[in-house]
Amino acid sequence: MAITKGAKKAIRNSERKKVFNIRRTRTYRLAVKDVETLIKEGKADEAKAKLPTVYKALDKAAKMNTLKKGTVDRKKSRLAVAIKKIDTK
Repeated sequence: MAITKGAKKAIRNSERKKVFNIRRTRTYRLAVKDVETLIKEGKADEAKAKLPTVYKALDKAAKMNTLKKGTVDRKKSRLAVAIKKIDTK
């Protein structure tokens, strides 16, 4: 347990940040999952329409250091490639 005043404040801050991180993580995971299910169903047009929402969620996660920038770039790239692959079929 925290003893000093500064340590107690750090615990309060980390709990507050935890709530935001969980919310941000849930947002981007749900967005990515929606697009991935559309890709599996072969609905390229709907997946393309939802792609900006996914990009926004991922970029916000990167901006707030929930995810690293490289991870976000990789996820965005792989989703775009997957959509392009089903679009050409």
